[in-house]
This record gives sequence, structure tokens and C-alpha cells, in this order.
Amino acid sequence: MPQYKHFPLPDVGEGLTEAEILTWHVKPGDEVTVNQIIVEIETAKAAVELPCPYAGVVTELLAEAGQTLDVGTPIITIDTDPNGAAAPAPAAAVVEQPGGACPADAVAANAAARAQADAVNGSGKIGEEMPGGRIATLVGYGPRSTAAKRRPRKGAAAPEPVAVAAAPVSQPVVAPISPEPITPVLTQQPVTQQPVEQQVTGLVPLAKPPVRKLAKDLGVDLRGLTGSGPDGVITREDVSLAASAPAPVAAAAATPASYDAGTRERRVPIKGVRKVTAQAMVDSAFTAPHVTEFLTIDVTPMMELRARLKGTPEFRDVKLTPLAFAAKAVCLAARRTPDVNATWDAASNEIVFKDYVHLGIAAATPRGLMVPKVRDADAMSLRELCVALEELTTTARNGKTSPADMANGTFTITNIGVFGIDTGTPIINPGESAILAFGAIRDMPWVVDGQVVARKVCQLALSFDHRVVDGQQGSQFLADVGALMADPSVAITY
Repeated sequence: MPQYKHFPLPDVGEGLTEAEILTWHVKPGDEVTVNQIIVEIETAKAAVELPCPYAGVVTELLAEAGQTLDVGTPIITIDTDPNGAAAPAPAAAVVEQPGGACPADAVAANAAARAQADAVNGSGKIGEEMPGGRIATLVGYGPRSTAAKRRPRKGAAAPEPVAVAAAPVSQPVVAPISPEPITPVLTQQPVTQQPVEQQVTGLVPLAKPPVRKLAKDLGVDLRGLTGSGPDGVITREDVSLAASAPAPVAAAAATPASYDAGTRERRVPIKGVRKVTAQAMVDSAFTAPHVTEFLTIDVTPMMELRARLKGTPEFRDVKLTPLAFAAKAVCLAARRTPDVNATWDAASNEIVFKDYVHLGIAAATPRGLMVPKVRDADAMSLRELCVALEELTTTARNGKTSPADMANGTFTITNIGVFGIDTGTPIINPGESAILAFGAIRDMPWVVDGQVVARKVCQLALSFDHRVVDGQQGSQFLADVGALMADPSVAITY
């Protein structure tokens, strides 16, 4: 007989309580395999692709794209034995009354059935053994370790949900809950048909992350393309060509649902990264007493050293940026002023000094502001910092930064100079005690040996938590960073 299983929205890390459905990669009737990517979700910190924990046929999508759900809420129903013979209504299934009415008892029974399904499916942590022999491969779920026994496949047709409610009855029938895994409730709901241009196969073709990002920005569905690259890999040219194709008339006439033509205003829900960022900034601004100091420095020697190093074999294959020099200067200066790398722990009434630097780099991404961390940056060489910074920023801009990569930072740099900005008053990242704003490097008049000459000049701004860092300590740290960037040879004295 058919075996229906719910897949609950898992906790993908860091104790997040909700997530938004971004894109479904499958539809009812599609056959899926274990670990096949079926949906992309967005948490408060990152976008994550979820693999399927079961093999079978998709019978129902329980959530729509754009919907925000709590962790543990079922999002999809899968028939793991689609070739089984039809059977009477399974135990714990709720049969609706004719006409679509759903009494309060039926609603309660439906909620109880889903809760029982969640308990069966499990919500364990990675590596834990779950009921039925499953090992959780992603927090909250995992495939069974025992071999699945299935009959030989005779046909490709998926079972119709109507088989669950075989005959109308006058009252909802709730069967006793058995200790065996129960069958999720399937109701007779109309299925929303997708536009013709979106009726494509559920399998996602091969494409590199930057290509997927480009496709998403341009609104191109990769499942409808045939790749021209090696082994059928979709290239940027394939995506650009698809985006330049004439769009259907109906799509061209569409307008955003949240746009009010009368007031000429557009409303966007506050959720995801924007919601968490806003709350964090408010908490920091109204909890930590901010002090900001500014310093203008001549970085001509640093830029000359950068030009020389780029020609050496060690740095020839890496991207050596001014940000890498700033990161190295911060790590060195923190040794002399460890207060800027400490944390105010109000719960224990302690200041926690940390003998490591998890350096956060503020990155502007299509999903909003993110601050991924370079772990143990103080133990890295200049070249290692270059490699780590390049990988970190590329991953962030592609929207692939995991929640774990953005947690537990100790100090942050925000590189506002890439936008042509000279300086600002940055807000401290919650859980840290200081943040450095690195401004644009410009050709400016500067006095050298009594003569006004053109030099490479930039501005630094340091915001620090005055509960942890005194004015003398903050000033000393900023002066040390400036001295290291103005003359990198000073580093040998540290």
C-alpha cells in the first residue's frame, strides 16, 4: 500500500526558528531520490538547499514559495511506495465531509496527525541515530540506514490523493494512533497549475554557483535550459541567451502585488536577513555605548609594498588587496590592545578576553548585509589572509555563506572604501566590542619633509564599546593600525 511521509522543515543550524521557502525544485508527480535537492530555503542568515531524505513520488507541496514557516512544519509529502496497492483510509487519516467542510474536530485531528508525523520523522542533531534506524545527515532528518523494500515499478503514475478519502461520511473518522509510522493527512485541495513556461522537469541541471546566481537575478529557470558546456553544464552565455529571449505578453504586463498605483508606494515585508540585521543594529546601538574616533593616514608605502609583492611568485596567483593589509594590521594591533577583541558578558557580569581573532568582514550581498568570519585570522600569514578573504567574499556574494560561518566573531572590518566613501560611524556587531571602517584610498596633497606632494591617503574610523574599551585603549589601537598601514615595516617591532 502507499506509504506517505512528511518532510518537516529542519533546523539547519544555530538554533534558527523559521525559514522562508524560496524555490521549489520539484512538483507533485515528480519522482525523487535520496539526497536530491528539492527546495531552496532562506533563513535569517543564509540561503540553504535542502536534500530529500526519502525516495519516492512527490504527492503534495505543503508550502508555497515566499511562505515563512516555523522549524518542524511539514513542507512536502512523499509516497515512498508509489506502486503499492490502494487501501482503505489509513490510520490517523482525517476524511473530510462532502462539500469541503472541515469541522473543528477534524482540524484538531489533522494537527495531531502532523505532530505525530513529526515525532516519527524525528528532529535530531547531525550524527544521531533516529527512530527506524535513520542517521541525521542534516539537523532534523536523514535517510534510513536499512534497505528499502519496494516492489518492481509497473508504472510511472503517482497515486491520486482522492484514494485516501474513498467514500463520503457524515462525520470525520479518526482512527486510533498506532505505534507504526502514520500516514500524513491528504486533503482534496485543488492543485494550482503552473504556467506553461514553468512546467519543466524537477531535476536541476549542472551549473556553477555564479551561473545560478545570474539565472536567479535574471529570472531564468535553469531546469528549462540545455547546457552548452562540457557534459551539459549550463554556462553564463546560456543564461544570458535565455534572458534575452522575448518574454510572454502576460509576464510583461505583470506588476508587483505590493505596489499601490494610487499612492505610488511599494511595500516589502521585513523578513530574513533584513529583519535580523535590523534587530541586531538596534540592540547594539541602544545597548553598547558607542564611541567613534577617526584617523587620516598616508598609505603610500603600503601601496608601494603591495605593488612589489604582486610581482613575486608567492603572491602572483592571489588577489592582494588593501583590505588584506588592513586585516593583518588589525590582528597585529590587537595583540597590544586585547580589549578591542574582548566581549561584554552581561549574564555573568564578566569581560571575556579572547586569545584568538575571528575576523568578520562586512559584505554587501543581494540578500542584504552579511558578516562572515575568517577563523583564527591572527594565526594567518598575509598570503593566507588574501586567500581566505577572497573565498569568504565570493561565497557571501553568491549567497552560499552558512549560518555557522557568520557566528562567534570577535572583531569586524567594514570596507566602505569600495563604494568610494571616505569614512563613517560604523555600528558594532553584537557580541563584539569594536569595528573598523576602512575608507577609500585617494591621491591627496600631503606634507612630506616640508613639501606638499601627492600621496595615497585614506581615513580610518574605529567605533568601540565604551563599557569594555577606554578612550586611551581605543586611541592606542587605532594609532597602531594606522602606523602599520602607513609603514608596514613597523610590523617587525611587534
